[in-house]
Amino acid sequence: MTTKDITTTIQVLQYDELTDIEKKLIDAAREATHRSYAPYSRFCVGASIALDNGEIVPGSNQENAAFPSSLCAERTAAYYAHATYPASKFAEIAIAARGTDGNEVAEPIPPCGACRQALLEYEKLAGHDVPVLLAGRDEIYRLPSVKSLMPLSFTEF
Repeated sequence: MTTKDITTTIQVLQYDELTDIEKKLIDAAREATHRSYAPYSRFCVGASIALDNGEIVPGSNQENAAFPSSLCAERTAAYYAHATYPASKFAEIAIAARGTDGNEVAEPIPPCGACRQALLEYEKLAGHDVPVLLAGRDEIYRLPSVKSLMPLSFTEF
């Protein structure tokens, strides 16, 4: 038997340690939480994607009484970004959330597995690592790539 260690380096930052574009991304993701349609979970998620053409595309979760028909913020932003700017590549992604109490979550939240796989497709399309920012109220996690969220991912497509 052999053992393999899988590790991911996560930088823990304060807002004032971010670059200007990262601040814009976090701000856009936080703002997008206010456009969530979450009448069932009351958990509002926002995402924003910086494209290589300079655009920042936001998205928010959209729920439906038929729960499988709902869509997460990350995929809402990703699908809209690629549908609107098909020639542009993803440069960086930010995710933020407000809990059922209406306040920003204390701890950063990661995307669900379906969103991780969907975002991984766009990282592969970009041809380079796409950094991910996960924003909580008090700290922000910076991950080096989408793949770092899902190291045992399906990438042969």
